[in-house]
Amino acid sequence: MNRISNRLAWQYHLKLASTYKMLADKYEYMDHPLHLYYGGEYRKHLNEVEKHFLALNQTQNPFEDMMFIGIEELSKTLNGEYSAIYCYEQLANQAPTADIKNKILEIRNDEIRHFNMFSQIYTWLTGKQPIPERTEECQTDFQKGVSVAFNAEQETVDFYHEIARKTDNPVIKDLFTQAAADEQNHAVWFLYFMNHH
Repeated sequence: MNRISNRLAWQYHLKLASTYKMLADKYEYMDHPLHLYYGGEYRKHLNEVEKHFLALNQTQNPFEDMMFIGIEELSKTLNGEYSAIYCYEQLANQAPTADIKNKILEIRNDEIRHFNMFSQIYTWLTGKQPIPERTEECQTDFQKGVSVAFNAEQETVDFYHEIARKTDNPVIKDLFTQAAADEQNHAVWFLYFMNHH
C-alpha cells in the first residue's frame, strides 16, 4: 500500500473509531450489549488507525520539508502524555470501584496510543527516539487526582486544538483534532467521577 493509500485508510478508520467511541460511551449505562458491540468496533478500527499511521513511515516520511510543529511543542505533548500514562495507572489503583478503575485504565490506553503516534512524529522530525520526562507529580488522594486530571485534560484539549489550527498538514491536523476529542471525552469522565464519587 502506497503513502497516499495509507493516509486515506488512516483517516477513514480514524473517523470510524471516533464515532464508535462516542456510541460505546453513550450506551455504557443504557444498553450493555450495544456498549460491548460499539466498544469492539472502536478497538477494531483503532488497530487499523495505528497500523496505517505507522505504515506511513515505511513508505516515506509524510512530513518532509513541512515544519508543521515545533520540537518544543512536540516535546511538551510527549511529556504530558507520558505523565498521564504514569499517573493514571496510580489513579486507577486508587479507584473506589472496579468499574471506575477499568474506565481510567481505558483512558490510560488512549494516552498510550497518543504517546506512540506522537513519538513516531518526533522520530520522523529529529531522527531520534524521544526521551520523555514526567512534568507533574501524581496525587495520592483519589478525589484530588481526579480533579488534577480533569484540569490537565481540559488544558490539553486547548493545546491540541491550537496545534491543529496552526498546521496545514492534513495528517497532523486530523491526528491532533482526534486526540483533542479523546481528551475532551476523558475530561467528561473525570468530571463525572468528581461529582458522583
